[in-house]
Amino acid sequence: MRSLRIREMTLADCEGVAEVRVGGWRSAYRGLIPQSYLDRLSVEEDAERRRTHLAQGDGGVVNLVAEDTGGETVGWACHGPYREDEVLTEDAELYALYVHPDHVGRGVGRALLAESVARCSAVGHGRLLLWVLKENDRARRFYERAGFRADGAEEPFEVDGVAVPEVRYTRPLAR
Repeated sequence: MRSLRIREMTLADCEGVAEVRVGGWRSAYRGLIPQSYLDRLSVEEDAERRRTHLAQGDGGVVNLVAEDTGGETVGWACHGPYREDEVLTEDAELYALYVHPDHVGRGVGRALLAESVARCSAVGHGRLLLWVLKENDRARRFYERAGFRADGAEEPFEVDGVAVPEVRYTRPLAR
């Protein structure tokens, strides 16, 4: 995408980010997560959660938005300290990266990921880790093209009584 602006998220972005997140879930996870769960997702409820998380944040979690030339939010990424059994480590974790379904394949995800990698490197993290649904082949290929590798760790994850396990990916960062 030629004219894409990546910046830190503000409270005014919560509705747009919620639209990206809900749309991203419904598109990326169709067939991987029960449709009943995807159908229940609410942009309004997600926007409220985003507002709460952003307002209560301590600065350790970074929320980035990608906006197009018209100022429309077309992507969102969130990263911060890696959590190992709820204990923060010196590594970083990409908690989320979603692109509006109408903008997938246009470089939005790559731009957001590159910005997260750069910011995590700049503050001295040695690695960036993330979790991805085991069956989400498209996302796994995306991260592999960006230099991430599955490290063998798996997490159980369940949605509406259906197992949808996650695998962990990692990438070393330049300090």
